[in-house]
Amino acid sequence: MEYNIQEVLKELGIKEVNNAICTGAEWVKGSGDPIKSYSPTDGNLIAEVNQGTLEEYNEVIEKAKGAFKEWRKVPAPLRGEVVRQIGMELRKYKEPLGKLVSYEMGKIYQEGLGEVQEMIDICDFAVGQSRQLYGFTMHSERPAHRMYDQYHPLGIVGVVSAFNFPVAVWAWNAMIALVCGDVVVWKPSSKVMLCAVAVHSIIAKILKENNVPEGTVSLVAAGSKYLGDNFFSDKNIPLVSFTGSTKIGKKVGRLVGERLGKSILELGGNNAIVVTPNADLEIAMRAIVFGAVGTCGQRCTSTRRVIIHESVYESLKEKLVNVYKSVKVGHPLDASTLVGPLIDKWAVDTYLEAVEQVKKEGGNILYGGTVRQGEGFESGCYVTPCIAEVENHYSIVQDETFAPLLYLIKYSELEEAIEIHNDVPQGLSSAMFSTNILETEQFLGHAGSDCGIANINIGTSGAEIGGAFGGEKETGGGRESGSDAWKAYMRRQTNTINYSTDLPLAQGIEFDV
Repeated sequence: MEYNIQEVLKELGIKEVNNAICTGAEWVKGSGDPIKSYSPTDGNLIAEVNQGTLEEYNEVIEKAKGAFKEWRKVPAPLRGEVVRQIGMELRKYKEPLGKLVSYEMGKIYQEGLGEVQEMIDICDFAVGQSRQLYGFTMHSERPAHRMYDQYHPLGIVGVVSAFNFPVAVWAWNAMIALVCGDVVVWKPSSKVMLCAVAVHSIIAKILKENNVPEGTVSLVAAGSKYLGDNFFSDKNIPLVSFTGSTKIGKKVGRLVGERLGKSILELGGNNAIVVTPNADLEIAMRAIVFGAVGTCGQRCTSTRRVIIHESVYESLKEKLVNVYKSVKVGHPLDASTLVGPLIDKWAVDTYLEAVEQVKKEGGNILYGGTVRQGEGFESGCYVTPCIAEVENHYSIVQDETFAPLLYLIKYSELEEAIEIHNDVPQGLSSAMFSTNILETEQFLGHAGSDCGIANINIGTSGAEIGGAFGGEKETGGGRESGSDAWKAYMRRQTNTINYSTDLPLAQGIEFDV
């Protein structure tokens, strides 16, 4: 089947060999070794990127520092106008960019389109936010004094995005940072660099037309060979937003913390859905399947565990197994495909090892757990989504396997279900399916879910940009995207103004000179 990939690449400005460094409208050839991007869909080489080096990164940072001095003085609503235009430009390229996301990463085309839509949506959100960077006025205890707080831009925001969301996570951070008056340096995953190159090609026109200072929005495409710990240790970057594994995230947190910088860490999830006797099993089943197999289980919010009441356990188990048997695995650009490939063969090996570990610990494989072979699966990255019966204390269940491996766990009392739910190191997303308000409110209460996201009668994945996104425990902490997450991208300042001719001191202290 022909998917017109070459036409898509041409429309997005992707060449056989691409530059790695962009400081707005200007592109610089990276002097590092080239990285070849292969599609997990068919194993074909898409294109190459000449990686940037530490020396070139330092040049980008110097330009970013200069750009910040100018960009912070632009009124926030005017910064928002630039973001609005970026959103409009992304609309023009939604289909080809969505197709590139699908082809380079492996998620199905509908999810690729959805990811680009997230970029558009966060642009719209940020435009409104640009007129609402509000502080508060407080009453002073001293007469003829006024107190208030306000927010100022931080400086350079470093964004490290993961392969599973090649473009959206950058936009969550970048668009909010830009309206806050910050400048952005993006280090994308080395597995999906072409998506980042395409995004910067799209927005270059807007930046140039609006005379945005060079260095305000920068790209440094480089692997850890050239840019790793030094990025996180750079004192020029007051805020680092990192999306990735818990293991690397702990290191990032330490490196940024050692220099007393700020970090937003979006790390692992071990997300569970609790299904009570009062659940609508039909919608629960649909939410579980999408949450577990969407993006081939490679979302940080993917459903990993389903904690099911014993009275409905067998019924829901049967429904899930039957649906899994009908889920089509195939090329992500085929409209009938629901599950595309894993990102690479290393991810496949990790998946197979996890399945074997489930068996070793006493789990029961109900369906799947194998590699797809034959015509259409030549890349070796396609697997059959797996369902397993387990106990929550298994070591493999306590870990996050970034693949379509779903665990079924039985419970008898609601308190037991919540305890099982919370008894993992991660705390990102959670859900309960129930039509009983006593159960749902208990799940959302202080003694309920310990996650940063808790849903009722919807799944664990598919968060909207209007809400703050992030988690607790080993998920890292910090929030991105909506709500008041913008405050993380600014520095807070308390101001007191004395408009009298006296100098009264706080707390009634007397001090006469």
